[in-house]
Parts: sequence; structure tokens; C-alpha cells
Amino acid sequence: MSNEGLTGLSEKIAATLANNPQIFITHPAELKVLRRMNDGDLRTFAAEHGWGVVRRLGGRQIEFYNDAGTRAAL
Repeated sequence: MSNEGLTGLSEKIAATLANNPQIFITHPAELKVLRRMNDGDLRTFAAEHGWGVVRRLGGRQIEFYNDAGTRAAL
């Protein structure tokens, strides 16, 4: 993925998921980066990191969580 801002956001998600079961992305600038991706790209991005992803509240929140099934497949 070459989306601008995605590297920093993935680092933030990884750091949070190291200590918490999920993270909700709600900041408008962060959501803007994620909304540039279609659903398939977003799921691929999450799976590449061993995460699951769910769009919530009509896209106003995006939840990432550690996905044991994805991690086992890596």
C-alpha cells in the first residue's frame, strides 16, 4: 500500500493493539487515509498485519483488532 499517511497510522494501530484488544479510528485525518482504500484493500492491509477490521457507524469509525486466525495463517 502506498497511501500517504498509512505507515504512521499502521504504527499507531500496532502499538495500541500490542496492549489493547482493539482500536477505534475516529480522527477525521486518520479516517481520510483509510477511506481512500476500497473494502478489499482495507481488509488486505489489515490481514497483512494480522488484524481484523470492521467499519462502524456508517464509516465514522473503523475498528481494528488482533485476529488470531489471520496471525496463524501468516
